[in-house]
Amino acid sequence: MSRIGRMPVAIPAGVTVEIAEGNKVTVKGPKGTLERVLPKEMEVKVEDGHVVVSRPNDLKKMKSLHGLTRTLVHNMVVGVSEGYTKTLVVTGVGYRASKAGNKLTLALGYSHPVEMEDPEGLSTAVQDDKIIVSGIDKEKVGQYAAEIREKRKPEPYKGKGIRYADEVIRRKVGKTGKK
Repeated sequence: MSRIGRMPVAIPAGVTVEIAEGNKVTVKGPKGTLERVLPKEMEVKVEDGHVVVSRPNDLKKMKSLHGLTRTLVHNMVVGVSEGYTKTLVVTGVGYRASKAGNKLTLALGYSHPVEMEDPEGLSTAVQDDKIIVSGIDKEKVGQYAAEIREKRKPEPYKGKGIRYADEVIRRKVGKTGKK
């Protein structure tokens, strides 16, 4: 049996989980509301302060859906109670990030500034050389952070670009002069 799938998801105080027909799960909490339709093969139940996910049989597809379904419910519960953040670091001479309203403006060595609009439900903050993306949906936070990073990926020679705060760039040795 799936080690992750069989673990119950604890529902913290102030969070409500409702399961409608067709496995439509609605999670409400202090930070907002998330809805998601989970795979209909899985059986999702709320039992005394915990969400329990069970699978009908031991087929390979059901085993993989079991852990996935439990993790999706867990991410929704954590999102509405605590929220998610991703931190990006801008490194390089002349590389800057600034925020005006809900527009993120990046100066990344191109001939023009790169402007990005914050998606619905997400917010960004700029502190010195850091960009902090936050929201309640883990998937959207990660996707938007990846889109920001994509504007100028870190390069291996000087380490210039936008990287995640916990990312380690493998550095390469540059060319040496002729002798």
